[in-house]
Amino acid sequence: MSSQILHLQLTPMQLPNAIQTSAMGKGADDFSQTAFSTQNVVRAGCDLVVHPPEPSEIVLQLENLGSRMLRLNVRVEGNFPAEWCRIGMEGYELAPRSRMDAVLYFQVPASFFENPALGNGQSLVLDYHSRIHVHYTEEGTGRQLVETAGLNLYIRPRSLYQQFLPALYREVDFIGRFLKIFEQAFEPSVQTLDVLWAYLDPMTAPQTLLPFLAHWVAWPIDRRWTLERQRYLIRSAVELYRWRGTRRGLRLYIHLYTDLPLDEHITREADKHICIEEIRGEGFILGNTRLGEDAMIGGGRPYHFIVRLRPQRSDQVDEQLVRHIIEQEKPAFCTYELYVE
Repeated sequence: MSSQILHLQLTPMQLPNAIQTSAMGKGADDFSQTAFSTQNVVRAGCDLVVHPPEPSEIVLQLENLGSRMLRLNVRVEGNFPAEWCRIGMEGYELAPRSRMDAVLYFQVPASFFENPALGNGQSLVLDYHSRIHVHYTEEGTGRQLVETAGLNLYIRPRSLYQQFLPALYREVDFIGRFLKIFEQAFEPSVQTLDVLWAYLDPMTAPQTLLPFLAHWVAWPIDRRWTLERQRYLIRSAVELYRWRGTRRGLRLYIHLYTDLPLDEHITREADKHICIEEIRGEGFILGNTRLGEDAMIGGGRPYHFIVRLRPQRSDQVDEQLVRHIIEQEKPAFCTYELYVE
């Protein structure tokens, strides 16, 4: 790739473990047509392996061997989409007896191997070939010349299983593509086992798994709850069961729904955002009650409590849903009053 005026040199920034070679046997070629189709042809030029969606780079070194200033224009022509390649240059003029580097950035979309546009009988093309054209004009003489260099682009999936092979086998392109089939079949199950705890935690589990987790703790799914609230309730189901029928259990349930603070640091019940006051009294007892001072005729109801909520926003509390919660949590013989302030 040398000339009397302009010299080109291509250097890939990533050294490939394996590339397609013309020495591939017939059996390997037959298999490649069913797995990942590659053209069993090697063309002269620089080789670059790209793993979608990881970026890869090639440095194009330009050296002016002449005695005049050169104005440059770099183009890449190949059988791959133009948006895969970007060109970065330090400038467009190259002084005599000097060098300049241009960088070719290649990046293939992450969905490359899931291309839905293939028809029946078609296979995915993995090997691409292109030419780099450097057009330059010699200052003073006006001569317009061009220098070219070959570039072979190989699209390969990143394989984890190749790391377990000896270096000798990692250099064989067919083995890497062959192992990728088994990796795609087994690796999702391995990854699921690695993060199994996340599937069993209602806060991180997929939405489709929530009904199973709710059934696991015997918690009914209510469509009136948002997805976020359902996760909180399923996670706290066992604790709610433990405190069902108590002031603490009711306060916790309302807290999980409304996100009002529990105010455990506040001693006085009337000052809390979720205030639950029980109506206590000894009733009318002769000899121990002063009528008009600490007793009244037709006095309070036994087993009665009052719930007062102090929301921070007007839309923070659905009164009908809160009543449903209280009816579900309170003992059957209790009565209550609800005030949303």
